Amino acid sequence: MLGELIRQVTWSQTMARIHHYRDRDQYEVDAILEDSAGRVVAIEVKAAETIRTADFRSLRALRRRIGDRFHAGFVLYCGDQQLPFGDGLSCLPISALWMTGAME
Repeated sequence: MLGELIRQVTWSQTMARIHHYRDRDQYEVDAILEDSAGRVVAIEVKAAETIRTADFRSLRALRRRIGDRFHAGFVLYCGDQQLPFGDGLSCLPISALWMTGAME
């Protein structure tokens, strides 16, 4: 999954660096995409068909840590719906990586 993100960043019109995040409190985010202005999009990948609020725990911790630089956070999962989880957080089907245009 992360390999696919790395490939897609090379095609993007916006250049982004990809990082992994883990802190001493064991908050971990699978992929952090950071553009040249320092804006961050964070991505967690879950091998589940349902998503719970707790699945956004590390994304929320990262948002608290970096403040206004946090642009959005996504949990990619094995389900088929895009759902908002408040304040710039959403879950997306893993298949969204291969879609073009807006999801409905």
